[in-house]
Amino acid sequence: MSTKPSPDLQTFPNPAPGRDYTISFDCPEFTCLCPLTGQPDFAAFTIEYIPDRLCLETKALKLYLWSFRDEGAFHEAVTNRILDDLVAACQPRWMRVTGEFRVRGGITPTIIAEHGEGK
Repeated sequence: MSTKPSPDLQTFPNPAPGRDYTISFDCPEFTCLCPLTGQPDFAAFTIEYIPDRLCLETKALKLYLWSFRDEGAFHEAVTNRILDDLVAACQPRWMRVTGEFRVRGGITPTIIAEHGEGK
């Protein structure tokens, strides 16, 4: 597997598909660019999900998140895009993506997007 940023997500079979359990990823080093100014935006993402048949592969997830570093995106758009891409990759029973963006201009936005029935 490459160590360069990549939009490709990889999965592996869920080792316990008959049980509901939650997987949580803490991703504190997310960066993208402000689409208006081109300045970097920094965020901490938390990804929580209940897998169905597939689980997300951790290194591929890291490289996927890195792929946003040079991309301009509004906070709301990038959070929802991440959710959509992750759901498409692993088809979880439930998923929540929380983006806690760092302060900019005295405002700290948090964006939460969910898929499926709540926990």
